[in-house]
Amino acid sequence: MRILLTLLCLLPGLASAAATDALKVFLTQTQTVKARFAQMVLDKNLKPLQQAQGIMQFSRPGKFRWDYQKPYEQVIVGDGSKLWIYDKDLNQVTVRKLDRALGASPAALLAGSNDLERDFKLSNLGMEKGLDWLEALPKSRESVFERVRMGFGKSGLEAMELRDQFGQTTVITFADVERNPRIAADVFRFTPPQGADVISE
Repeated sequence: MRILLTLLCLLPGLASAAATDALKVFLTQTQTVKARFAQMVLDKNLKPLQQAQGIMQFSRPGKFRWDYQKPYEQVIVGDGSKLWIYDKDLNQVTVRKLDRALGASPAALLAGSNDLERDFKLSNLGMEKGLDWLEALPKSRESVFERVRMGFGKSGLEAMELRDQFGQTTVITFADVERNPRIAADVFRFTPPQGADVISE
């Protein structure tokens, strides 16, 4: 899957709490985030399939932007009501309702409501490779993901692992995290480029 339809964010300075507590504190204390990310998709045998990197920004609730810069250019924007996905190489835009795209997804963990236990079963996994991990299991059978793991370190949320229904795992690491920066409103607006094919779902 070339793109990741998830919203993920980071929270510096919360590593002293248990992982589930750190996530809940984040939801109440963090409104905006900007960070660099590196993403790797692994097959069911943990063999690398794809790698990408770029910049992500978000503003709770429901607004976010992921700019994939390498090895391909792609933009994912949630404007609060719609989800826009722009593939520059294909000159194609896909648009869908944001609430349907989020649902019981990893995005709902960080950009949705604060009622985590409604959609996810959260549990602390303990320390592994220097990070304190939690696991979020979607309660909905319609979720694309079987489970989401979030690893907290000294700088906050440093890694996420998302396992999908096909056995693939997406690993995302974060760097240069800015918590609660001022982000211009137009960052979360998207206008399809002239001549682009627009597909509504």
